Amino acid sequence: MTKKLKTVPKFSSEAAERRFWEKHDSTDYFDWSKAKRTRMPNLKPTTTAISLRLPLSLLESIKIAANKRDIPYQSLIKYWLNEKLTERR
Repeated sequence: MTKKLKTVPKFSSEAAERRFWEKHDSTDYFDWSKAKRTRMPNLKPTTTAISLRLPLSLLESIKIAANKRDIPYQSLIKYWLNEKLTERR
């Protein structure tokens, strides 16, 4: 027996839509068993700027290592941090 789904109302704003979904169950409006996985390859993860104090000699060593790999040193730092976190999981 399939459940009769309700029609999603039209919203005047994103805030109104947010308030609606805070109080209503989406399973009353959508059959999630028919949902399909989607890929959004052009989305970039949100980043936040941080300030990090490093000894000058360490920063110079990182820049040399990045230069050898032909990548920006900030990218190399992010790569190394991610690599270390992945190892620890």
